[in-house]
Amino acid sequence: MPRVALVTRTDCHLCVAARAALDRVTARTGEPWTELDVSDDIELERDYGDRLPVVLLDGAEHGYWQVEEDRLTRDLESTS
Repeated sequence: MPRVALVTRTDCHLCVAARAALDRVTARTGEPWTELDVSDDIELERDYGDRLPVVLLDGAEHGYWQVEEDRLTRDLESTS
């Protein structure tokens, strides 16, 4: 399982931008990411449904609404 996960929902315009940002982070770090849709998981919906997208790093919330690319890159490199 990738260390980075993006919690999203269908038709989320902020999620589109977050996907592109995570692709840029992957290009720099080589660290893959996975996507989790809240419509597939009631607990994710309950936890994050009003703050999407949410970035998880090693299972913990790293940020929401936008990807802080430099911070995420730094945190990935410091914990690898």
